[in-house]
Amino acid sequence: MYRTHSNGELRASDINTEVTLAGWVQKTRDKGFMIWVDLRDRYGITQLIFDEERTQKSVMETASKLGREFVIQAKGTVIARESKNPNIPTGDIEILVSEVTILNEALTPPFTIENETDGGEDLRMKYRYLDIRRNPVRENLVFRHKVTMAVRNYLSEKEFVEVETPYLIKSTPEGARDFVVPSRMNEGQFYALPQSPQTFKQLLMVGGMDKYFQIVKCFRDEDLRADRQPEFTQIDCEMAFVEQEDILNTFEGLTRHLLKELNGVNVAEFPRMTYDDAMKKYGNDKPDIRFGMEFGELNEVTQHKDFNVFNQAELVVGIAVPGGNTYTRKEIDKLTDWVKRPQIGALGMVYCRCNEDGSFKSSVDKFYDQEDLAKWADITGAKAGDLICVLSGDTHKVRAQLSALRMELAEREGLRKANEFAPLWVVDFPLLEWDEETERYHAMHHPFTSPKPGQLDLLETNPGDVKANAYDLVLNGNEIGGGSIRIHDKETQALMFDYLGFTPEEAKAQFGFLMDAFQYGAPPHGGIAFGLDRLVSILGGQETIRDFIAFPKNNSGRDVMIDAPAVIDNEQLKELGLQLNLKS
Repeated sequence: MYRTHSNGELRASDINTEVTLAGWVQKTRDKGFMIWVDLRDRYGITQLIFDEERTQKSVMETASKLGREFVIQAKGTVIARESKNPNIPTGDIEILVSEVTILNEALTPPFTIENETDGGEDLRMKYRYLDIRRNPVRENLVFRHKVTMAVRNYLSEKEFVEVETPYLIKSTPEGARDFVVPSRMNEGQFYALPQSPQTFKQLLMVGGMDKYFQIVKCFRDEDLRADRQPEFTQIDCEMAFVEQEDILNTFEGLTRHLLKELNGVNVAEFPRMTYDDAMKKYGNDKPDIRFGMEFGELNEVTQHKDFNVFNQAELVVGIAVPGGNTYTRKEIDKLTDWVKRPQIGALGMVYCRCNEDGSFKSSVDKFYDQEDLAKWADITGAKAGDLICVLSGDTHKVRAQLSALRMELAEREGLRKANEFAPLWVVDFPLLEWDEETERYHAMHHPFTSPKPGQLDLLETNPGDVKANAYDLVLNGNEIGGGSIRIHDKETQALMFDYLGFTPEEAKAQFGFLMDAFQYGAPPHGGIAFGLDRLVSILGGQETIRDFIAFPKNNSGRDVMIDAPAVIDNEQLKELGLQLNLKS
């Protein structure tokens, strides 16, 4: 037996107990006649003591050789600790060691295994197995486990059945790029790794499973961002014989359960907002509603004077920054420079101070009088002491720019509190969106999304106006889940493929199996998928998903620990019928 107890469980009530512990050496303090060792495992730290008056010489000699991260086993007696440590649960006791065994020596780690480490992110990712020994990383992984267990328990109680779907599937042209896998037994043909189990979960509904879920790996070969991974995990769900309201109620329940179970937070309301209102009020389809600063559209009260910047703009829009009148001119100039950065792309920013005496002072006083500026304040909801920030330009661009500014200001003002949770359903998305590059419509979600009831005929006349029977669940400004009611009959699905530019032959080649299945009695069905990585990070009070993934990729999609992706042997390529790799 390597251990009788963990390093986090012994207390004063265990004094005089003979124990065996095992773990890693956190640190040592050697006074010559006395040596203290902090022994660490996943459960905590226990102090070991070696005393030349009470410890055999050979044991003292072994203790003097211990280095950081050595793996050891120690046997001894629990005794009262003279200098108690109130900061750890085992701080009242220590182990008087009678026997110590070095199970494995260790090199000096490239960074300190402490809560606050001296290792940069790249270094810690290269030695991720060492990083996992640190409490913050380990606790994040344990928290992820708790989330997945809470999800499984909740859905199982609601009669959902977890079903595994294939990882080796067929490549489809819609959505992001697929990761492809060559088939050795079918030379020249390829599998794709799934971007989601979408068609399989619909087939499970055709198969009568009624309620399905799966915590599943998905893959997208797309351009990477700081908070995006090429492989990610979804909580994938589907239900038969449901309408949108059934889906929203079920997964409000799941979200409430997670917030209560893991964060001790009761959420009373899940407000709903249309896509159009979200874009108009917040400039994006996943608004953070923990704070205000709603957009105020100012065209009517700004385009009547000789200020051509506003007169020539498609949209003039502003927000009121609470207490922002305390900003100095230098601070406002820095904000202006911030929105003019290439990442944001604004040409400039107009501002208006709302003074405590009820007067206004703007950067465009030459063109607008006090009566005009009072209307700006009324539309943006600005009060005395606030600052109004105004951007103008093309509607689509300026909304995105002001949305970015709103989030930046909220971050600076401390309005995005990690311990506050504000869920929101965004509904009534456009079914289709126009792609200028290909000059055709694409499905905004995916081609299996049903139009809102009664809007199918609009596909003939105004396809861009058709609303999708789709919904996204937003939490604290992040989309954590999205889904839709699906098309469940062959004729409507064929019509949708037609509007998306598929020929009947292309539709049959890509999705014939699904359309064939619809002919055998497909029930009305719909579902949702949660992004587990992002959900866990938000529930954990953070927004960086890599902190909650055991072995994440870096921003270039590389695993720097195992050095993947990597060149493979020419013989492997030859077996697969692929071109020889000339680099090797």
